[in-house]
Amino acid sequence: MKKNVLLTMAFLWMVSFLPAQAEEADFMRSTGKIYVVAAVIVAIFIGIVLFLIYLDRKLTKLENQINDND
Repeated sequence: MKKNVLLTMAFLWMVSFLPAQAEEADFMRSTGKIYVVAAVIVAIFIGIVLFLIYLDRKLTKLENQINDND
């Protein structure tokens, strides 16, 4: 599970740095808003990863409880 999450994160990270159209990228850089966009994307990815880790731990605990009752 963790391997899949890490691979997905790496893929999305690489895709997020694909160059946009030159005019749009220059405009965003010149106004300084590109850093805000990058920060929001990073915050969203971190939130998703933390949620998946939390969910994985919770499911593992429930699976262990089910197996102990059998």
